[in-house]
Amino acid sequence: MTLVIRADRLGKRYRIGKLRAREPGRLLIARTLTAPFHYLSSTLRLPSEEEILWALRDVTFEVAQGEVVGIIGRNGAGKSTLLKVLSRITEPTTGRAILHGRVGSLLEVGTGFHPELTGRENIYLSGTILGMKRFEIDRKLDEIVAFAEVEQFLDTQVKRYSSGMYVRLGFAVAAHLEPEILLIDEVLAVGDAAFQKKCLGKMGDVATEGRTVLFVSHNLVAIQNLCDRSLWFDNGELRLDGKSQKVISSYLNEYHANKSERIWNEKETAPGNDKIRIHSVRISSEKQSPDEGFTMETPVEIEVQFWNEIPGTSLLVGWRLFTEHQVAAFTTISNETISGFSGNQLDQGLFRYICHLPANLLNEGGYHISLIFYRDRGLIMFRLDDALSFDIINSGIRPGYRYSREPGAVRPLLKWDREKIAEG
Repeated sequence: MTLVIRADRLGKRYRIGKLRAREPGRLLIARTLTAPFHYLSSTLRLPSEEEILWALRDVTFEVAQGEVVGIIGRNGAGKSTLLKVLSRITEPTTGRAILHGRVGSLLEVGTGFHPELTGRENIYLSGTILGMKRFEIDRKLDEIVAFAEVEQFLDTQVKRYSSGMYVRLGFAVAAHLEPEILLIDEVLAVGDAAFQKKCLGKMGDVATEGRTVLFVSHNLVAIQNLCDRSLWFDNGELRLDGKSQKVISSYLNEYHANKSERIWNEKETAPGNDKIRIHSVRISSEKQSPDEGFTMETPVEIEVQFWNEIPGTSLLVGWRLFTEHQVAAFTTISNETISGFSGNQLDQGLFRYICHLPANLLNEGGYHISLIFYRDRGLIMFRLDDALSFDIINSGIRPGYRYSREPGAVRPLLKWDREKIAEG
């Protein structure tokens, strides 16, 4: 086994400022005039604990040649900082990182591109930085341009490019100029769905060619499909290193534990804004307790109670269902003619909406719901992410393999007909 990446007790520390209380005008002017002296004194003294943020702390791992490693974690966990350290964009505060081979990276929109140069010139610049000869870049040029779909703008300065064009060209350059190590951050989210699919396919090809890939993403399905191994980062520390399925399951179990009911009794502190405040949201069933999980055959109800603060407002309530791998299964929005209401015009007061989710619809697995309030033909008034979470279990009553989960977010029980139309 040939090691190409070795991180040894990596740490990255940043110094952050303190939040100051609002000051009177004369004090603000005085502080502005003395700012240079304060800056000098602050740089000479050691920072306090409150002024220190460890983006990475004591991170150690190794990656072998040809491995495709996923990196997951919540926002601010240290994932992007790690890639910047490995790319030599920033130096570590403690420890060291050793990489063997040419490194291609796509960390954020436009990284490594000079805005005054054209797309063509930036391709040659990137290849030169990687140590490639001109004839090597010539050989790859047509393939890069075709993949990025920027033929028409190849000789335009990249500062004129849209963010999507930046990403397409940046990924094409990083993937096609044959670096031994490829570092990819969550910039693929900027591209459209078709390009994301193409990028993921290209990353799969790169993996089969024996090159090493580190892939940061919140798309856990892509991580699981592309990466045999994953690293889970939490608050700057490496929380877990192992098989992707195990690491992703541990991550989801911690951050998406069952939340079958949430209540806010005080309107002033409830989630919302000056138009709407949420009182409660819950999932329930007459047949089963949410603590046990709902079987695939169990109908459930999603109940939302909220205070409407704007009388006569045009309001719709909806929610979006996500799988445990952060894939949106579907969105549902309340009907405009709910029984008991006059259209969708609501008075000021406390309201209850109930959505009925039928049995034999969802597949087994974990789900969570984002709650959305709309008005005026789809304008979002307020959104509460991760409002609820729950599990659907396979009781074994329905046909199929009991211990092998069928793919898909939904698994509806559909009507089938059979008839014999001819003799054999």
